[in-house]
Amino acid sequence: METLLLDPEDVADNARTEEVIVAVEEAFAAYQHGNVQMPAKSYIELPEYSGDFRSMPAYMAADEWDAAGVKWVNVHTDNPEGYDLPTVMGTMIYSNPRNAFPLAIMDGTTLTRQRTGAAAAVATDHLAVEDATSLGIVGAGVQSYTQLEAISVVRDIEEVVVADKRQSAVEAFVDRFAEEFDVRGGSIAEAAGCDVLSTVTPVRSPIVDAVGEHTHVNAMGADAEGKQELDPEILLDAKVVIDDYEQCTHSGEINVPWSRGLLDDGDLYGELGEIVTGAKAGRTPEDGVTVFDSTGLAIQDVATAHVVYERANEDGEGTPYALVDTEVR
Repeated sequence: METLLLDPEDVADNARTEEVIVAVEEAFAAYQHGNVQMPAKSYIELPEYSGDFRSMPAYMAADEWDAAGVKWVNVHTDNPEGYDLPTVMGTMIYSNPRNAFPLAIMDGTTLTRQRTGAAAAVATDHLAVEDATSLGIVGAGVQSYTQLEAISVVRDIEEVVVADKRQSAVEAFVDRFAEEFDVRGGSIAEAAGCDVLSTVTPVRSPIVDAVGEHTHVNAMGADAEGKQELDPEILLDAKVVIDDYEQCTHSGEINVPWSRGLLDDGDLYGELGEIVTGAKAGRTPEDGVTVFDSTGLAIQDVATAHVVYERANEDGEGTPYALVDTEVR
């Protein structure tokens, strides 16, 4: 047996968006049904290097398959200027839970972008108005691309407004999608007035002051204590759905107003797993603004890795490598 090495291009080619969305939705369902093991994300803080390491292990059992893996990811803010490296890099080890064999080692950075877009699509499918045709995106970095690619699978998106203080990033985004959508740069307020809004920035003070009366918001950027993108008043007036209680109250979009006592349990509608399994209703005719607070779960990485590995293995892609000495007993 050999381990598949899958580089960024391999992961991108085999993370078929429609299949990843289905797998990520299955991950949320497995979580709701208690068919996962997902220890808390652990951190190694390295202030002397302006960075940290994070490990995210998980096991999940869907109806017809199960999988396990761990993502090892960093955030080193000095990397671009000091080392000509990305700020964030990730590596995913994907294993067979039956015998622990490492089936694949793959690029975790591309994997993260794919599963984050898929999570937003799952939430949008359950919480946005059925006839949503416009999508606003705040933040035109690498995460913004998979937001549009995935959300356009679950809603018939026609108009896209992207906002970013970096004009070059807006132009690159528009150039990428100009032949597929009516896409343009605009203000944060214009983006926030769309039927669906995804925020994908690392800011630590609110940049979105208000949204449309029936806008669904995917708050994707806050993934650490102190980060927030939305004015707390938006949350207080919205149906708020989270991915995980512990992670969201500690490091999600709700973490700052939560720590200040502006939000409590009564302001949370439920977790996305409850909605995808039918334990709680998604959007109802009475709903106005809905918000999905996404911190990113390790089971999403495992589910996406499952899709990537199965497709790559079936199509003979990737580089086989004898990582394990199978002669040793």
